[in-house]
Amino acid sequence: MKVKKSKEEKLFQVFNYTFLVVIMIMCFYPVWYVAMASFSNSNLLTQHTGLLFKPAGFSFDAYKKVFQNPMISKGYMNTLFILIIGVVLDLFMTSLGAYFLSRKQVLFKKPILLFILFTMFFSGGMIPFYINLRELHLTNTLWGLIIPFLITTSNLIILRTAFASIPESLIEAAQIDGAGHITILFNIVLPLSKAMLAVMVLYYGVSIWNSWFWASAILRNREMYPLQIILREILLSNDTSSMTAGSSAMDTEAIGMTIKYATIMVATIPILCVYPFLQKYFTKGTMVGAVKE
Repeated sequence: MKVKKSKEEKLFQVFNYTFLVVIMIMCFYPVWYVAMASFSNSNLLTQHTGLLFKPAGFSFDAYKKVFQNPMISKGYMNTLFILIIGVVLDLFMTSLGAYFLSRKQVLFKKPILLFILFTMFFSGGMIPFYINLRELHLTNTLWGLIIPFLITTSNLIILRTAFASIPESLIEAAQIDGAGHITILFNIVLPLSKAMLAVMVLYYGVSIWNSWFWASAILRNREMYPLQIILREILLSNDTSSMTAGSSAMDTEAIGMTIKYATIMVATIPILCVYPFLQKYFTKGTMVGAVKE
């Protein structure tokens, strides 16, 4: 039987939908503006004022200039190397640590967990961290952006909680059959935690894709710059000279604007394309990892 809603409930529902639509438009429009501006004619865009709902004179010139810049392709390759190798190693190391902390019979588990949690709130600081990287010969190398960041404490705790929610009877049955911890981890625990692993891929992937600070601090060779450093140079330093060579001063300023928007889209689209494939696991995985023992 369908329950009839009161006028107050209907009014409240209308208000909710209206409010959410407004919030959605406020969040979506800046992305739409950047996308439309990136496909616009540079001269027409500089003359445009107000809102932008469609390209001001459709043009691919900005994207052609972006992909003609050799640093964009090199930055992409460097970022993909850090992303793929980093995410794989991050998942491997985090899974090992989470499995260890999820076992009930581990000696001194609580003190060890407290020491790990301590690192979430206190650290030695950036200068000691940089000195460690230098002494370990991890400066001016892409491995310096991977090895020191293999485990994020918050992700470790979330994954550890997810592993601990797996019925202990499954682990005990495997141990009775002679399975060791490595076998249990890779053949039982990880296959039962696919949703949580998808969330970890998203967390680590987004973090690596967006990170730029330590890359700017430890890399000296421009050939090693990830895409985020190239994007930062273009947006903050207003450096589009490598993509506007041969243009007049007025044209350089105009096309430089559309190049910035095109670069933002080039750097943003990959992560936006990946998210929908992981989104279905996101809510389930986060809820599993949030349940307290």
